Amino acid sequence: MSLPSIAASGSPGAAAPGAGFIAADPCVHCGFCLPTCASYRVLATEMDSPRGRIHALKAIDAGELVLDATVAKHFDSCLGCFACVTACPAGVRYDQLIETMRPRLNAPELRSPAQRVFRRLIFALLPYPQRLRALLAPLRAYAGTPLQALARRSGLTRLFGPQVAAMEKLLPPLPEQAFRDDWPVLVPARGPRRRRVGLVLGCVQRVFEPGVNAAAIRVLAANGIEVVIPPDQGCCGAMTHHQGELAQTRELATALMSSFEAVIGPGKAAGPEPLEALLVAASGCGHTMKSYGEILGSRHPLLGRVADIQEFLDEVGLSDSFQAALRPLPHGDGTAASAERPLELAYHDACHQLHGQGLAAQPRRLLGRIPHVRIREATEAGVCCGSAGIYNLMQPEEAAELGRIKAADLSGTGAALAVSANIGCTLQIRQAMEGQARPLPVLHPIELLDRSYGGPA
Repeated sequence: MSLPSIAASGSPGAAAPGAGFIAADPCVHCGFCLPTCASYRVLATEMDSPRGRIHALKAIDAGELVLDATVAKHFDSCLGCFACVTACPAGVRYDQLIETMRPRLNAPELRSPAQRVFRRLIFALLPYPQRLRALLAPLRAYAGTPLQALARRSGLTRLFGPQVAAMEKLLPPLPEQAFRDDWPVLVPARGPRRRRVGLVLGCVQRVFEPGVNAAAIRVLAANGIEVVIPPDQGCCGAMTHHQGELAQTRELATALMSSFEAVIGPGKAAGPEPLEALLVAASGCGHTMKSYGEILGSRHPLLGRVADIQEFLDEVGLSDSFQAALRPLPHGDGTAASAERPLELAYHDACHQLHGQGLAAQPRRLLGRIPHVRIREATEAGVCCGSAGIYNLMQPEEAAELGRIKAADLSGTGAALAVSANIGCTLQIRQAMEGQARPLPVLHPIELLDRSYGGPA
């Protein structure tokens, strides 16, 4: 299977179809999308379903409906999970339709002043790791401590409004490594070099889940894969891309590509050879980066193809020495998993991995290489957890209900661990697990592979 290259597919903005595409859309309003739609699941109104929004889009396009603040709310309720695209028997490209709408929803008159200020704050903070770290540094004595638990129980956090309270709920403990990127520009392969790749650290992931990147680097190197890590890389633009902020998305994407180009070439820190692939350990980032050809309208021959790290490792295969070194993971009581008592995992399919990139078998095959692991499938694996980029900050009530449904589904599998390959989903599900009678820890698949190989627990 070939992986997408970072290549031109037209001019910037060419991915968004025009009005003719909307009018010619083949939706027959059959309703197959409704059971899969997360917003319809919690709001139960036709206008908050894919077919309802498509009907509204066509009416707006025909001049029969005015896009005002009330109509805009029904488009803002969409999580952009694309489950409806997977479910649609007519092949309706709702993902492309909603992409045409996102920039139009950013018109000032469609949102309140408070909403506009909050969005500007989010887009000025989260895509910039150093700014995020500066804000979070004073909170290290609060995050993950009894003080945080007390503040939540007392309702103190709700005094700042539902959106700030939602942000606080997602705040995890902040280890020291969350505040630094001290990786070398070039991490050599262990043993004979099989591949040469770049690794995107992510803006939120490197701060809230730095252990995922550490595990990814160890696993790649141990599999004979050389890793290039530019020291000043920033956000890939996924967060703003999903919200229709096209100019900022292009700015962030261009800066990320430039950070890799700055270290690759004759006389540069990472050496002259081009990369075979640019890897991502957060599926939301990978989905956007696979659209860089359309977003940037330019070719980056040095940077190879974009691939999810699980997709890439499944394609190239684990090295013989790495596979031979994998050991069973421990149960909660400390005993090692065995054939008689395997460690059971509930795999969460992140929307931008499953529906956006079509990746489902690859991560499961990779986890299956760990001895004595058994995957238990959730009942509604294709339904969104409510994270959806920044949806859980913008629509906290709907997101909280979706998180509760997802946590209950994963916990109900009887598994000992939940597994998620997207940072937003991980934070959302962990928070929702707090309300479950049987809460599960949530880890990235690469962390489990690393631990099986002998990495830190």
